[in-house]
Amino acid sequence: MARPRLVDARVVEHAKKLAAQAKSTDDLRCAQAVLLPALLSATLEQTAAVLGVGRATVGRYQAKVRRRLTHPAQLDAQWGGRRRAAMSLQEEREFLEPWAELSADGGMLVVGPLRAALAQRLGRPVTHSVVYRLLARHGWRKVAPDTRHPKSDPLEQEQWKKNAPKCWRPTSNPR
Repeated sequence: MARPRLVDARVVEHAKKLAAQAKSTDDLRCAQAVLLPALLSATLEQTAAVLGVGRATVGRYQAKVRRRLTHPAQLDAQWGGRRRAAMSLQEEREFLEPWAELSADGGMLVVGPLRAALAQRLGRPVTHSVVYRLLARHGWRKVAPDTRHPKSDPLEQEQWKKNAPKCWRPTSNPR
C-alpha cells in the first residue's frame, strides 16, 4: 500500500489564492494540480487526466506552485537556453573578429578552416552544424551567387536565339 501524501497547508492556501487570481490557463492548471490531490485525494494520474496533461507535468505544476511560494520575486524559469554552450557569446564574438575582417571586403569565408580553428580552440572536434549555428547566432548569413552573370548581355542573348542554327550537325568523332 502506498504511503499517504503529505500536503503542506501553506501550499494549499497559496494554490487557492492562485486559482482565485489566475490570469492564464497555466496559472489555473498549476493551482488545480495542487488542489485536486490535496482536497479530493486524487492521484497524479487522475489529476493529469482532469487537466489534460501528462503525469510528469502535474509534478512540474506542483513544483512551480511551491517555488512561487518560497521565492515569489523569482520569475518562472523557462525551458530552453544554451545549456551546453562551449563558449560564452562574448568569447564567440572575439573568436569571429579575425574572420569578420577577412570577409569584410567581399572576401569568401570557407567553413572548413573556420571549423578547424574552432576545434583547435575548444580542444575537441566539432561538426559543420556547430559552425553554421555559431555563424547564424551572430547574424552571419550565406550569400548565394546571383542568378545571372553580371557581364551577360540580354540583347546579345536574344540575337543568338534568333540566329542560332536550326539543326544540330553530328561531329566527325562519334562516340
